[in-house]
Amino acid sequence: MLKFISFGSGSSGNSYLLMSDNTILMLDSGVGIRSMKRYFQEYGLSFTKINAILVTHDHADHVKSVGAISNDFKIPVYATEAVHKGIQKNYCVRKKINAANKRVFLPGDDTIEIGDFKITPFDVPHDSCGNVGYTIEYHDVVFGLMTDIGHITDTIRDNIRKCNYLVMEANHDESMLQNGPYPQYLKDRIAGGNGHLSNVKCAQTICECYMKGLKHIWLCHLSEENNHPELLRKTIEKEFQENGLRMGGDIEVDILRRRQPTGIFNLL
Repeated sequence: MLKFISFGSGSSGNSYLLMSDNTILMLDSGVGIRSMKRYFQEYGLSFTKINAILVTHDHADHVKSVGAISNDFKIPVYATEAVHKGIQKNYCVRKKINAANKRVFLPGDDTIEIGDFKITPFDVPHDSCGNVGYTIEYHDVVFGLMTDIGHITDTIRDNIRKCNYLVMEANHDESMLQNGPYPQYLKDRIAGGNGHLSNVKCAQTICECYMKGLKHIWLCHLSEENNHPELLRKTIEKEFQENGLRMGGDIEVDILRRRQPTGIFNLL
């Protein structure tokens, strides 16, 4: 058994679960604790069954609830040293992670084994204290999470090519961003090399890195002001067609909702 669920994806809060028969990983904890408790109850899930929390970076929409969940249920939190320090300083994280629950890794060097999963963190460019993506191996299947991507690196490309299942950022439509209401400094930050990934760049990268083993992609972290799910879907479909790929044929594609859970995806 391998299952995936998104509880929210976007600047309002990001959090996901990856579940096997014996192991549950939480990927980021940026959704409010009250909402998380309600979702867990609705889906018949238990925080006590979570084996570890993996954090991508220290921005509030990814770590808002990490201390509350970790401390209340004695769950270890894995992140880089820089991210742990950033969480400690983040005023949006009201409950800090207890020292006993902190686990530190070095991206690119460390491989973490937790229950049924073998986890490899790697660097992802973003304007945070540190940002990582993860590939997570379960037997001969690889699940990847890559979000808040300023630009595509060779490391990101290499890890996409390993994946059978992939959660990847498609944050904004370039035209909507440049013609939208944001001040220029914020537009520059989002579009810059340490900001967020556009729809077009996401689509181009998927096509560039496509391998036949890639079965399903979830597009995440859509901007509420600078993107729209239907616009993203059309951008992906157009790029796929130009590269001889069929959306829903060669690759299943889902767009994650900002504020609602997805339901549970059965991967295996």
